[in-house]
Amino acid sequence: MYATFKPAAQSVAMPENVARAQFPGAHLVVTYKGGRLIYAEGDSVDKCYQVCAGAVRVYGLISDGRRQVVSFHLAGETFGFEAASKHRFFAEAIGETRIIVFARHPIQEHSPELLALALGGMKRAQEHLLVIGRQCAVERVAAFLVDLSNRLGGVRQVRLPMSRQDIADYLALTIESVSRAMTELKERKVIALRHVRTVDIIKPNALRSLCHQAAPRTRASITPALGCL
Repeated sequence: MYATFKPAAQSVAMPENVARAQFPGAHLVVTYKGGRLIYAEGDSVDKCYQVCAGAVRVYGLISDGRRQVVSFHLAGETFGFEAASKHRFFAEAIGETRIIVFARHPIQEHSPELLALALGGMKRAQEHLLVIGRQCAVERVAAFLVDLSNRLGGVRQVRLPMSRQDIADYLALTIESVSRAMTELKERKVIALRHVRTVDIIKPNALRSLCHQAAPRTRASITPALGCL
């Protein structure tokens, strides 16, 4: 992995709406092909990362060999922070991805910045637990699309870097349930599917309303506006 590292230039080009992390010390820029590991479970937590272009999935392996995706990271977002000295999860590039790599120790000297990033990661993890706690696949997929749209600056056209299987593993659903939920949202004209990886949000308010269904609810009381799968 390290053989592909290249010294970073004075500035790294990013999309206009993406801010580069202001961390002290030297950094490197590396390009990973899709499916390449960035770090593995058990590796030392001695670096922090920011996505420059592309996307990253962080996942763990359950005892029976199944994969659980715990987070996705898009351009401008940082990852790799853990309280322990060893990583508990795997991080992998989704498609070709450029990443800025920072040494962790200089960052630790700037604890306010590190704390803000850690708290942001904790907030997103808590929101993810709320999403997968929903009993309805349509609600989970709706919340996922709203979250992606917000993280991309509120865009109405969302380009999905991840596959349907990635989404299923993230939302604790089957790939069939994800596809049925997308079809349900499309048939209700809440979204349009330009391509398997491109979603147009036609009715953002209707999509958001699915993310704010009253909870907790019993199975018998579930009567969401678009129906559950």
